[in-house]
Amino acid sequence: MKLFSKEQIYEGDKLTTERQKISSTELMERAGTQIFNWMHTRMQGAQVPIHVFCGIGNNGGDGLVLTRHLITHGYNVVSYIINCSDKRSKDFLINYDRVKNVTKDWPQMKGCKEELDTIKIGADDIIVDAIFGIGLNRPPNDWVQSLFQKFRASKAFTLSIDIPSGLYTDEAVKDENAVVHAHFTLSFQSPKLVFFLPETAQFTKEWEVLDIGIDRDYLIETETVVELIAKREVLPLYKPRQKYSHKGNFGHVLIIGGSYGKIGATNLASRAALSSGAGLVSAYVPKCGYHSLQTAIPEIMVVTDENETNISSINFEIEPTVIGIGIGMGTSDSTAKTFESFLKSNKTPLVIDADALNLLSKKKTLLQLLPDLTILTPHPKELERLIGKWSDDFEKLKKAKDFSKKYNVIVVIKGSNTITVYHDKLYVNTTGNPGMATGGTGDVLTGVISGMLAQGYEPLTATIFGVYLHGKSADIALEDYGYQSLIASHIIENMGDAYMDLFKQSEQAQEEVQKESQQK
Repeated sequence: MKLFSKEQIYEGDKLTTERQKISSTELMERAGTQIFNWMHTRMQGAQVPIHVFCGIGNNGGDGLVLTRHLITHGYNVVSYIINCSDKRSKDFLINYDRVKNVTKDWPQMKGCKEELDTIKIGADDIIVDAIFGIGLNRPPNDWVQSLFQKFRASKAFTLSIDIPSGLYTDEAVKDENAVVHAHFTLSFQSPKLVFFLPETAQFTKEWEVLDIGIDRDYLIETETVVELIAKREVLPLYKPRQKYSHKGNFGHVLIIGGSYGKIGATNLASRAALSSGAGLVSAYVPKCGYHSLQTAIPEIMVVTDENETNISSINFEIEPTVIGIGIGMGTSDSTAKTFESFLKSNKTPLVIDADALNLLSKKKTLLQLLPDLTILTPHPKELERLIGKWSDDFEKLKKAKDFSKKYNVIVVIKGSNTITVYHDKLYVNTTGNPGMATGGTGDVLTGVISGMLAQGYEPLTATIFGVYLHGKSADIALEDYGYQSLIASHIIENMGDAYMDLFKQSEQAQEEVQKESQQK
């Protein structure tokens, strides 16, 4: 799903009115009606007190359309105008008059804290926030902020229209008290990037997209810098195996890593590479890892360093398709020298994680040695060491983009909604859950992405697909283990179910295509 910028949304609205030959007021009616339909479907006339708070711009106009429909359908509704400026949009004024035509109880004007204090909101009431939309460009007035705090204190269910008021689409929040904390947000046509960033996602617990009929050609043809990745986006990437396939068709992954006490990281990455579909997997570890790996994973081959406790040289005769390196490797002087020597001679595609990232951070001239489209999978602290500190999530994304362009690499920003960065493009993943906040899940991701690369997926595709599968497997595992008991091995064990979910969907799609062709 494309995530449109604020400017693209405005352009889409404008083109829609031109191409569909409708007024902006009619488009607003369409949007407000969709909000009403969403609420009406769920409430079915229930007489819960509904408080609709409207700003004086187009977001407030949407709230007024909703108010009118709630009144005409007999709901227990009171609307308020948050009179924070003398400037009112044309469509707001039109819809204000339309509300006056259906009720004698006109929307109440509120323009200061004293007037807000007269509003009583119960914990079982419903608040509709239609105060500020995506056009907000400055912090709300102090008295408006006090209203937002009143919402929170009431504990009433809060529904925001398009975006929680006070939240910007393209910059960080400086004061969380200046933003509505919504339980649910109804976002027009596409969600907003801020719903998926660690610092701003807290302002809406859930969201849903409402289709308000923006011009289809515009939606299809417009390129966005952010894409939301779910099953629908991944399904076209999936390549079912052919009947006469053999292991040579699916590549050879070499996992390099491990040190005394950290061989388990290599174990997880190797198993994950196998479970993601690699034809062959080898592990290169210090001698201390030989017996445990051979015993634990009979399906892989093991090559050892001469050193007993850590990697001090990297020499192998195999010809891997892809190398995943860094998991559990350590950062000793001998390992650091070996890693540098390896990078100078290596021509094989790389997935770099953990200690290999830390070694790159210590000596950043090594970044120049990375093959094009190398995939880096840092957790937040590793990312900070690579690109430098950031003041907020937007600066973090900018720094990651600049880093990606400078070295022509793919950066995976791991987190609740893992974001894959390649040059100026962002791919926001939708799978995964808090149970993944446990040791080893990052090692599994390294193995999964390495396995996808080995099978012939292009680096960016392998990354996007691998991140999705990794999270989907964890979501499936969650059903049996819950958040607290989920461990990295469970993600590997459920990789097959994640694939089967795609396989079944793919078969259904093929059957539908066949039926359509037969009918023609």
